[in-house]
Amino acid sequence: MNQSQKINKRKVGAFYEQAAAQHLMENGLIIVEKNYRCSVGEIDIIALDRDTLVFVEVKYRKTTWSGGALASVNQTKQRTISKTAMIYLLSHGWYPDYPCRFDVIGFNGDTLLWIRNAFDTRFN
Repeated sequence: MNQSQKINKRKVGAFYEQAAAQHLMENGLIIVEKNYRCSVGEIDIIALDRDTLVFVEVKYRKTTWSGGALASVNQTKQRTISKTAMIYLLSHGWYPDYPCRFDVIGFNGDTLLWIRNAFDTRFN
């Protein structure tokens, strides 16, 4: 992948992350942070849904040919998100047992699919 392809991929990702954030806000969630990064990984969106902290992974696929956007959030990705979420909680003063959930917003083309509580915390 050359430099212009990387830049274009980032622009596409940023566009769909913004669309996902907008959708979450329209559904009553409060965006706490976007693109949280640490040494373990990244979380696209962190939001509050009443008294629950929501860690959101956003995926885009032009087509469903290779399984679609949601299929790309496999166990390895779930493990990385879980560990990153724990680091976020600890480094931002949230209690490790604060109510949390992991959502996935997938875009297959222009179709948005929001899976609430898509997976449980995974550390192994």
